[in-house]
Amino acid sequence: MDKKTLVEEIIRRLEKEYGQVRTALKFNNPFELLVAVVLSAQCTDERVNAITPQLFKRFPGPREMAQADLSEIEQLVRSCSFFRNKAKNIHEAAKMIVGEFGGKVPDTMEDLIRLPGVARKTANVVLYNAFGKNEGIAVDTHVKRLVNRLGITEQTNPVKIEQELMKLVPRKYWGLFTYLLIEHGRKVCRAKRPDCKRCVLKDICPMGKS
Repeated sequence: MDKKTLVEEIIRRLEKEYGQVRTALKFNNPFELLVAVVLSAQCTDERVNAITPQLFKRFPGPREMAQADLSEIEQLVRSCSFFRNKAKNIHEAAKMIVGEFGGKVPDTMEDLIRLPGVARKTANVVLYNAFGKNEGIAVDTHVKRLVNRLGITEQTNPVKIEQELMKLVPRKYWGLFTYLLIEHGRKVCRAKRPDCKRCVLKDICPMGKS
């Protein structure tokens, strides 16, 4: 089976298995999601979800975050990895959102990646989950691992992986594809001990066949 057919079959099976899955990060608006995604880099979603309620209670929007003392933001996110750098990025991003975007998180890739701490992966997550836009495919560690194992791509660079996936995955599935692979990567196709015996993709996966 060619790669496009393979990808479509993977989507069909995983969607049947997991449904319309989305980010595990908890948020009430685009700004909260943006902050949560910035914090989630090299940090678990569970940890971020434990941090953000208190953070947003203290600074509920970009104006409050922009006016905050950086040291207080650092204190509230210090249990997250690289907390000083992330606090600085959140603070500066809030200032830019207020100063250049009228206090609203921008909803285009071009504008989002101008924000401190925001690259394509973060922007893709925000665009899909907050605005319902399929502008690209977010490539995290689960996605990278699974597309290599499934033989979809041999690329290892996330940017190149995304470029190749965008040619293979139907655009309407760009956002969902990420979360189907994340869900499968967490529950079945784990990094150290993949559970091939109960994998719904075992007959079309090189690892499952071996």
